[in-house]
Amino acid sequence: VQLQASGGGLVQAGGSLKLSCVASGSSSAISSMGWYRRTPGKQRELVAATTNALTKYADSVKGRFTISRDSARNTVTLQMNRLKPEDTAVYYCAADPTSTLGERGMNYYGKGTLVTVSS
Repeated sequence: VQLQASGGGLVQAGGSLKLSCVASGSSSAISSMGWYRRTPGKQRELVAATTNALTKYADSVKGRFTISRDSARNTVTLQMNRLKPEDTAVYYCAADPTSTLGERGMNYYGKGTLVTVSS
């Protein structure tokens, strides 16, 4: 499975960005998809994840971020609203062949896309 993310960039605090990710390869094996982020000196953090039935968000993004998945197109998006400087990070698309909400990570990761939120 290959994952290609796009949509990162620079935005002012309070603004919005939308990240997109397309899965290819053995994408029919995907059961769950999600987004993680990492900042220098910190561990990877689960931002949001979805199976076909359930969705999970980090407490820090609840009410501001929305994850959406189109299983037919093997895509997942992350709509990020009311962005804060602390949301600045490299964001990674992820996928897994099992039904998981990503608490222990996922099996496949794409290359990251940088999101920078200026104050």
